[in-house]
Amino acid sequence: MCGITGWVSFDRELRAEDASLRAMTETMACRGPDDRGVWAEGPAALGHRRLAIIDLPGGRQPMTAATPEGTVALVYSGETYNFTELRRELTGRGHRFTSDSDTEVVLRGYLEWGDALAERLNGMYAFALWDGRRQRLVMVRDRMGIKPFYYSPTADGVLFGSEPKAILANPLAPRRVRLDGLRELFTFVKTPGHAVWDGLREVEPGTVVTVDRQGIRTRVYWELETRPHTDDRDTTVATVRTLLDDIVRRQLVADVPRCTLLSGGLDSSALTALAALQLGERGERVRSFAVDFAGQADNFVPDELRGTPDAPFVHDVARLARTDHQDIVLDAQALADPEVRATVVRARDLPMGFGDMDASLYLLFKAVRGHSTVALSGESADEVFGGYLQFFDEEARNAEAFPWLVRFGRHFGDDTAVLRPELTRSLDLEGYVADSYRTAVAGVRRLDGESDVEWRMRRMSHLHLTRFVRALLDRKDRMSMAVGLEVRVPFCDHRLVEYVYNAPWALKSFDGREKTLLREATADVLPKSVYDRVKSPYPSTQDPKYGLALQDHAKELLSRPSHPVFDLVDRERLRRLAHRDTPSGTQAARRGLEKTLDLAVWMDMYSPELVLDE
Repeated sequence: MCGITGWVSFDRELRAEDASLRAMTETMACRGPDDRGVWAEGPAALGHRRLAIIDLPGGRQPMTAATPEGTVALVYSGETYNFTELRRELTGRGHRFTSDSDTEVVLRGYLEWGDALAERLNGMYAFALWDGRRQRLVMVRDRMGIKPFYYSPTADGVLFGSEPKAILANPLAPRRVRLDGLRELFTFVKTPGHAVWDGLREVEPGTVVTVDRQGIRTRVYWELETRPHTDDRDTTVATVRTLLDDIVRRQLVADVPRCTLLSGGLDSSALTALAALQLGERGERVRSFAVDFAGQADNFVPDELRGTPDAPFVHDVARLARTDHQDIVLDAQALADPEVRATVVRARDLPMGFGDMDASLYLLFKAVRGHSTVALSGESADEVFGGYLQFFDEEARNAEAFPWLVRFGRHFGDDTAVLRPELTRSLDLEGYVADSYRTAVAGVRRLDGESDVEWRMRRMSHLHLTRFVRALLDRKDRMSMAVGLEVRVPFCDHRLVEYVYNAPWALKSFDGREKTLLREATADVLPKSVYDRVKSPYPSTQDPKYGLALQDHAKELLSRPSHPVFDLVDRERLRRLAHRDTPSGTQAARRGLEKTLDLAVWMDMYSPELVLDE
């Protein structure tokens, strides 16, 4: 997995900038607790922190290859799941390997195919190559955006890193956020390429970015394309199963302990069962982990979002698949701990305001890391197979808006409710979201003869797979890498994504339920309870003590009237939330407290320069 960073400055000799490079590299110690390395030559400098997964002694980075025309150096984060086949092909072409790592396969693959290597990779990755032969930097990100990757142009080159914090550690990078950055924080639309911090950009998913003395160029090597789907129902279900079997087999490869994250929902249950089946053939058992909250099973209250607690379904799967299972039970005190909040904000570099759902994910991953280094997650199945409630909500289907925002508004309220009124007016979030939506749907192609219903559902699927999922993948990556845990996402395999995306909606929901294709493709390995279960989102604590703790923290913040957070947050609105009688009575009230506390921690931690008068 790992963390990468670097600096290209065509007007400098970067061997003289060792201190800055090491500072950038060390910001990602959590991403790579096993090893560190730096390399510099002429105008290029690369830094790496390693989490060792495959070929533990042989995969050190930066990795270099000497050629008669110059050195090629690589820093790589992620996993290439088809590296065995690529290695075989490269060996046949005359390449000789000194390690068993997938990193060396990527390096040798670049020497053979140049940046066309990207099209050949199956995996999750973000990597950068300094090509001394051509005096250029090549940055590549995986198709779905599973691994984060950022860059910041400078006057004579570029800074880059797995996370913004690596770039912000360089004196050339300003810690500045303008109105457009704040708009991203309060809209949940994840504009491609946008990185919130002024001057920073994302290497977009499925893209190669090249930097040389002539400037910066981008090339899209993959995007979600509309194609006819000609397979019938039985063939489609069988193809989904064949793909899943292959994907799980590839993603179980590791030289360190593996496990699955099990929620008791269809997605994670299917993966756990398939992993148990495959490992069982080799005489191994799967370890599985689930998050739960103290008292949740006994005191659970169903609502429109969550009709059932997870625990009974988790245990049904664990029994059937014969996993070595452990529940990670969290209490309100742990979820509201200010140190946990600070760790989450630092991991994300931003105040996202996801509250207990971020805290619980971080604490789950922290506990899992004590037993395993690699985990398989069911993340992204809802986007791929159509599992969210908005896919079955007529208002969300027909709205000329991001469909998830229609439902979010109903259940979670307005993120801007705590902001100063004049800031809300300046942000004009309604206009920002409308513009973003128009841009997002403009590139979706309609098939000839496609019905209006199928066209609406195609656009919904496309929006979820190119906007919504990226925010969740970023959250997953930051929380897991904060503890040095590699989380793999089998449902993001581009072959599966392409195939299911182009299956008509009538086929994806042929029984009138969510994720029909996945359910039928894995029916033979699922307990009946999970097969019949209705979609339930990631769990959130119902303990009123959590809301009371948020109020106490907000009151403490209110006792510091000069805190810079009040440049953004309306003090009186926060006071009302902090003193209301039922702090957990509405999700909107709780989210307002969580967002404010995250903003305050972020401002203390990063001291951002806020430009609010554009």
